[in-house]
Amino acid sequence: MRKIMSLFAALALVLALGGCGGGKSVPRRKTVNSEERQFVQPAEGDIIAIFETSLGEIRAVLYPDAAPMAVNNFAGLARTGYYDGTVIWRAEYGFVVQGGDADGTGSGGGTIWSNNPYPLEASDSLRHYAGALCAAFSAQGGTGQFYFVQALPDSVDKTLQSQLTEAGYPEEQVAAYKAAGGLPYLDNTDTVFGQVYQGMEVVDAIACADTVTTEDGTDTFRPAEDIVISHITVTTYRAE
Repeated sequence: MRKIMSLFAALALVLALGGCGGGKSVPRRKTVNSEERQFVQPAEGDIIAIFETSLGEIRAVLYPDAAPMAVNNFAGLARTGYYDGTVIWRAEYGFVVQGGDADGTGSGGGTIWSNNPYPLEASDSLRHYAGALCAAFSAQGGTGQFYFVQALPDSVDKTLQSQLTEAGYPEEQVAAYKAAGGLPYLDNTDTVFGQVYQGMEVVDAIACADTVTTEDGTDTFRPAEDIVISHITVTTYRAE
């Protein structure tokens, strides 16, 4: 039995990084005790991604068995340095933190297949729990863009839990959504290909960033100050 991982911790680091502004509050996340694969500590040799950002480091385990095209595209781009120096262009508190567009506009994103998009890889074993690493899809398909689910712990309420049960979700997944929060309406819409196992407090800090508003007061969700991804390393997990 692999050790259940403490996915959501280090609230003090979020506060040290500046906390939340604009009426936002720092999420108080608890350890999710679940045997769902996204909440289990990575095993020796699992593929992981290490995101070095200007607000700290995020580590995610990847799932090439369930999402081979999404993982291969992400890993291939990362290894070429495609993501180096790119910015988080979307920080929508309670929803997602998104990057991976070399232009920083949210309208682009390459692939290892001559920039051609790739199809959805939906898996019943992977869900849009808080901390999920997902491939962002357009009408044409997947690109190099990715996002972290930053849903709040109480985002899946009793009504939504009942709807998941009625839709045929296993009891274990409904319980995991209840404990972690998430965006279940994105299941089978975008590909989940990884899960944060260390550094969720950095994802939360990014989501807490002040964002640009237009003259009419519309929030663009773009950080007012650039949050930079300096490098992404794809490697294998080594138990400490």
